This record gives sequence, structure tokens and C-alpha cells, in this order.
Amino acid sequence: MAQPRPDETENAPAEHPSLWRDRDYLYWWSGNGLSTLGTTVSLLAFPLLMLHETGSAAQAGTITVLHMLGKLGTLAVGGALADRVSRRAILFLAPLVEALSMGVVALLVFRGDPSALVLDALALAGGLAAGLSSSVSMTVLRRIVPKEQVPNATAQIMGRDMVAQLVGAPLGGLLYSMARWVPFLFDAVSFLFISLSSLLIRRPLGPDRHTDAEHRPGLIADMGDGLRIIKRSDYLRFTIVWGALLNTVAQGFTLLFIVLVAHRGGGPTAVGVASSLAVAGGVVGAVAGPWLMQKLGARRVLLLSAWMFVASFAVVALVPRPWQIGLVMMVGMTSMVPMNVVTESYEVRLVPDAYLGRVAATGQFLFQGVQWIGPLAAGILADAAGVERAVLILAGAMALLALALHLARRQLRILDTPLAEVQELPAPPSAAQQLPGPARTEDASPPDTVRPDDDLLTHPSKAT
Repeated sequence: MAQPRPDETENAPAEHPSLWRDRDYLYWWSGNGLSTLGTTVSLLAFPLLMLHETGSAAQAGTITVLHMLGKLGTLAVGGALADRVSRRAILFLAPLVEALSMGVVALLVFRGDPSALVLDALALAGGLAAGLSSSVSMTVLRRIVPKEQVPNATAQIMGRDMVAQLVGAPLGGLLYSMARWVPFLFDAVSFLFISLSSLLIRRPLGPDRHTDAEHRPGLIADMGDGLRIIKRSDYLRFTIVWGALLNTVAQGFTLLFIVLVAHRGGGPTAVGVASSLAVAGGVVGAVAGPWLMQKLGARRVLLLSAWMFVASFAVVALVPRPWQIGLVMMVGMTSMVPMNVVTESYEVRLVPDAYLGRVAATGQFLFQGVQWIGPLAAGILADAAGVERAVLILAGAMALLALALHLARRQLRILDTPLAEVQELPAPPSAAQQLPGPARTEDASPPDTVRPDDDLLTHPSKAT
């Protein structure tokens, strides 16, 4: 018998066992973690390989950009697919494509005749598959984790990814020094763990079957429904745009962080140490995020974290030594992760399961579609005004984003409601619902029993 989704058990006790004792969660968490480690290794090895094969820094950058563009190209479509076809199938097949592309790269490098054009094409193919994998990630999390434990799961995932980045960079260098093809084989094998975990998870991953396949809307209409969900929620509209701007500023600062360490006299080792300190701060933030939400409330955590992030920008421009820069950024990353824990936890709770893939993919599409502006603008500012001034300008931009949180009281009212009491948004009036006959998914609640997020604040007793 199919097990019920965690958020469908209204009368379940408030206390849940630790997520570390949940076998389905462990399969999903560890499979994705090993894949993230492999990706971190290959992202370091790819530019090194292209520099060795072509001697061109531009070509080394091109292969990274092609992977990013491939991922961006399938995010929106993947979100719609995640809400209409088997998520388990996507979770199984997309990583196999990524494994195949990395396996071919390893084979070509092992044979000693890799073509730059072929490597570019394989990086693009891997990116296309990665977009599909990313689009299903949040929907699977919702099926596996009880709603009360979403903040814990989000923080554990972010901490896991931080650790993977911390370990992956030196591991990638070590494997590349052994043989140039080894990092790519390592990445290819790592993708197989996601496919394996998808088969081991016992819970149904959805989506629930449509009640009337004859009236099922097309893929474009499905994507439009995701946008309509976002438009009808003040919280989603604000946090998706605000998060994209925050991500753009953070990406710009990532570049300036490396330049600033070098400007202060640090070599490659100093850059690595400072980066490790920053990543360690992210791990601390991942552990502290859920606890802070519980003790201080979501709104206070968001505001406090944003202003701590602003302060770290300002201070890092003033400290003289590379290791001090690393310590300041350790504090900055400690504050940034709880911001993501808050915004993502409430998004998962608000959006109905039948639309979560589309909404999450739309947010990721916007994030990744504008993040390239950050490093480009930061580099131009550093050349024109100096590194320290460029950092302070970005600190000013971050301060404006923090101030926006204070001004957006209406949009963020939902954060004053405990996460477990937040009710799903109503399904949008899609083209399918306007046709005769029933066309709702089993997950979509009738409009008269689900209220928008603003209404929930005045009727918390009706929350599921």
C-alpha cells in the first residue's frame, strides 16, 4: 500500500523521529551528497583540462558557461515535467545521462585525444540533464520530509553541500594530479548514486495521477500555472525576486573575495585557506539555522542574518591580512545560510505539491539567469574603483536588500506564522479547470478549503 505523504497526516503527533533515522531521507540525502562531491571535483578539473589541452583561459571558461547554460535551458521545462510525469523516473534517468557524459569525457582523456568541441558538447549535455535533476529536487524533499522538519532538512542539505565543496576542491586537485581522466570517472560514478537512491526510496514521489487525462493541459499551460501560483502570493513574488538579487550580489562578492585575498598579498594557498574558512561558516549556519528559527522566529532570523551579511561585506574591506578576510567571511557565510533556510522552508510549505516543481524551477531559472551579472559588474567595479571600494559598493547594495526586508512587512507577514500552521495556496484557475469535467490533481485542494497566505494570518486555526 502506498504510504501517505508526510504533510497529509493532520493528526500525527507533533514530535517526529530524527531525520537521520528515516531510511528514505538518508538514501536521498547521501545519494545527492555524493553526486555534489563528484560535481565539485569535475568543476575544478574541467578548466584545468581545457587549459592543458588548448592553453586558452577563454576556452576554460567557455566549458563552464556551457554547462550553466545547459542547466538553465531545462530548468523551466523540468519543473513542469516534475509535476506531470514520474519524478522517480526523472530522478533515475537524468543522472544516468550526466554519468554517461562524464564517462565519455574520462574515456576521451584516457585515450589522449579529447577534442575541445566534443568536450564542450558533453559539458552542455551534462548541464541539460542537471537542469532536469535540479527541477525535481524540492518536490522530492516535500514527499520525504514531514512539514515540521523541512527547516532541519533544508539546513542539513545546505551543510552537506558546503562540506562537499570544502572537500571536493582539494580532492579534485589530488585526483587530477594522479591522472587527468580520474576526476571525470569519479564524477561519473557519483551520479550513479542518485539513480540508485531513487530506486531505494519507498515513499511515492508523485505526482499524483490526474483524474481525467483527456483534459490534461499541455506543457506550456503547466508552466503558466507555476507562474500564476507565484503571482497570487505576495511572499513568493517578493522572495523570488529578492533572492535572485541577493544571489547576484553574493556571486559578485565571491569574485571580489578571491581578488581581495590576492590584493592583500595572499597566494593560492591563502586563497584556499580563506575559502575553507568561509565554507566552514556555511556549515555552522546550516546547523544553527533551524534552531534560530525555533528560538527567534523566521522574520527575526531573516532580518538579523541579512544585516550580519552586510556587516561582513563592510569589515572584510578593512582587515589587512588574508586569514582575517577568511574569518570575516566565515561569519558572513554563517549568516547567509539561515536566510536560505527561512525562505526555502516557507516556499515548500506554501506551494501545493502538484505545482512545487514548476514554482521551484521558476525561482532557480531566475536565480541562475541573472547571477552572471554579479561577477561581471564586480570585476568592472574593481578595475574602475579599486577592490576595496568595489566591496563597499556591494555592501551598499546588500544594505538596500536588507532594508527592503523591513519595508516589505505585508509581503513577509507569513513569516510571523509558525511553519507548521501555514496552509497551502489554492490551485490557480488554469486552463484545465475551465474545461468541462474534473481536471484537478489529487493534490489540489478545493478553493473554499485553502486560503492564500495573507488570509492564513487572520485564520491560523484553519491551518493544516
